[in-house]
Amino acid sequence: MPDDVLKIAPDAVHITLPIEGMTCASCSARIERQLAKLDGIEAAAVNLATESADVHFDANQVSAEEIKTAIEKTGFTVPDQVIELKIDGMTCASCVGRVEKAVSKLDGVADVTVNLASETAHVTVDQARSAEVVRAIEKTGFGARIIENTESFGSQDEAKSAARLRQDLLVLALGMTFTLPLWFQMFWNYFVEEFAWDGIIQLALATVVQFGAGYRFYGPAWKSLRAGSGNMDLLVAMGTTAAWMLSTWRVFWPVEDVVGGEIDLYFEASATVVTLVLMGRFLESRAKRGTTGAIRELMKLRPENARVIAADGSEVEVPVSSVKKGDIVVIRPGERVPVDGEVISGSSAMDESLLTGESLPVHKEIDDTVTGGAINGEGMVQVKATRVGKESTLSGIIQLIQNAQASKAPVQKLVDKIASIFVPIVVVIAAATWAGWSLAGFGWEVGLINAVTVLVIACPCALGLATPTAIMVGTGVSARQGILIKDAEALEHAKKIDTVVFDKTGTLTKGQLQVVSTHPVNGDEAGLLALAASVQHGSEHPIARAILKAVDTPLVAVEDFKAHPGKGVEGQVDGQSILIGNRTLITEHGFTTDAFEDGAQALETKGNTVIWVADHTAGVLGYIAVGDVAKDTARAAVAQLQNLNIHTVMMTGDNRRTAKAMADKLGLSDVIAEVLPSGKAGEVERLQAEGRNVAMVGDGVNDAPALAQANVGIAMGTGTDVAMHAAGITLMRGAPELVASALDISRVTVLKIRQNLFWAFIYNVTALPLAAAGILTPAIAGAAMAMSSVSVVTNSLLLKRWKVKV
Repeated sequence: MPDDVLKIAPDAVHITLPIEGMTCASCSARIERQLAKLDGIEAAAVNLATESADVHFDANQVSAEEIKTAIEKTGFTVPDQVIELKIDGMTCASCVGRVEKAVSKLDGVADVTVNLASETAHVTVDQARSAEVVRAIEKTGFGARIIENTESFGSQDEAKSAARLRQDLLVLALGMTFTLPLWFQMFWNYFVEEFAWDGIIQLALATVVQFGAGYRFYGPAWKSLRAGSGNMDLLVAMGTTAAWMLSTWRVFWPVEDVVGGEIDLYFEASATVVTLVLMGRFLESRAKRGTTGAIRELMKLRPENARVIAADGSEVEVPVSSVKKGDIVVIRPGERVPVDGEVISGSSAMDESLLTGESLPVHKEIDDTVTGGAINGEGMVQVKATRVGKESTLSGIIQLIQNAQASKAPVQKLVDKIASIFVPIVVVIAAATWAGWSLAGFGWEVGLINAVTVLVIACPCALGLATPTAIMVGTGVSARQGILIKDAEALEHAKKIDTVVFDKTGTLTKGQLQVVSTHPVNGDEAGLLALAASVQHGSEHPIARAILKAVDTPLVAVEDFKAHPGKGVEGQVDGQSILIGNRTLITEHGFTTDAFEDGAQALETKGNTVIWVADHTAGVLGYIAVGDVAKDTARAAVAQLQNLNIHTVMMTGDNRRTAKAMADKLGLSDVIAEVLPSGKAGEVERLQAEGRNVAMVGDGVNDAPALAQANVGIAMGTGTDVAMHAAGITLMRGAPELVASALDISRVTVLKIRQNLFWAFIYNVTALPLAAAGILTPAIAGAAMAMSSVSVVTNSLLLKRWKVKV
């Protein structure tokens, strides 16, 4: 391998491509042989363990796309990837449209979403074309870099954002310093007596502002022109430069027929517009940093170092990034938990409030799980690491929030279309204004100043920021309260929900079943429990766990085990062929439960679940009653939803008597009982067919299809990863009262989006005619334009005051 490395040309291009479908060493060898046939391949190593190909090649002889095609010809797949990029230089909604248009034209790009508020792009693209995406963005005049991971994004983005704010402040200070004398002239002239600086002095002051502080407008404006498009910088640059040039012309070539002998100069207008727009940008940048506060707070939760027990038993402090699965980590009182893990020694209480929104410390003891980022209480514990790096809960939360903040609400697509044609329309209106005033006999200079006002007053920035800032703040504040929203689409759908379907076990109830009573035919309770436990040994079903927990005698090995989904199980135990399950399973196999129904139904009426045990030869052996307990806040959670006029339903596999008893305890009138796992999605679909917008709340693997079928799936974070992946909203703690809060934050966020869009549109619809009519001056236009963006972001930031409904 060292020899191969030495042969690689210094200017060779290097890419790493993931490969799906490899199963053995011959697969990797086959790909390497195929790649070796291509001209321009300097070195190619295919790694079966990492399922990737590391390729160095001469881009003049072979392309990344040809390499991808060669791999796929061998029968394997190079999957698309979702890359996140940081984009520098975007200033308004038309910039967003320009980037999206440039990237979407590339072959291999399946989807692209650009977010003005976070200045990022999410691109679904062939692995081989990542570099092409960056180049395409750079050709449009913006800077672009791929964000490798959430950890580096947090530190780099924070530092770069702070540096940019400092630079913006210095440029603003420069503009303000040289504009103040012009403002002094304007106010003194209005309120005291006629006064004006000499034209040369005004020219000198305005020139420093125009081409010093305002220099940053010209670069993006020129790049947008070269790309055949337009943006906010172009409008500002055109408008202020026109006012500066007109005034400069008047200084050196004064007009003769000026009323009162005074020469009207507009240096204070051009300088004021530049300074106020810079001030608006600075305030906007500061406000936008507030929209990403949730992610920055989460970034800070992860400590840099961890204390790991070495092979010789000593404690060694290492970087968190070097902790591996299975390592034993020591966490002292007051320290943050560095990794997800399982407590193997000690006990303590841990503050998980910034992760789950749970305000009270959670007690942890041996076998309990802990989450990286939590604060340890007074006890010292040892934790076995189970999830590290990108697999950790904290990294998953950060990634989920970033994805949600990068997503676009359906209404944003319409806004983007409007923004893409906005700048050309404004330029046409400005030209028409200039021509109209000139032809009306007011002179071309008056027409030009009014045209400048039109150019300056237009603001696609507010349109571009209206939706993403509200989504960023809404998803951020909800995450701090323990509600993770997957994307903007889930937000929009959640607002329309009129029906909530709860899966019973683990959602409305604690899911911690226990054996209430045992009723054997032969009187041997311990024997019946042991038999049932032996058949279900190894099962993760809540009922099986309850029965296993109730047995303290040795179990017998089970053979020929068979599951009947939604009904029960069967297997051979010590020569007996045993059936364990609900009434349906027993009767389907030809047995009758009539002799025991009085006692069984009495238990079911109290909310217990009855499990029947039968022998294929001897018949029914007895039944076991298992009970669950409603969560403390379940009844209040149901009442909250009902107060919001939301129809609330409980769905369960329990029989109708058991289900009705639990529903009565919770204040529910609508119950869907005796539903098999495979039928849950069908029940949701049935409700949708009635015209209802349905939210499904669940936590188990068998809830995943129903969560996916619902208009909005809401998964309990205490449940399975499968359920959380299928859901649009995840509740980080198993609190049913968070369901009403999740729907509420969705409604409030969508309301903010609509408010922002309303004011952004109204501003432009009102301001443009006023500017064209000559009612506004360029200075007033500049102030109004700057504040429109700030007001939109500030309105979104008001969402930070939202709290969970109690």
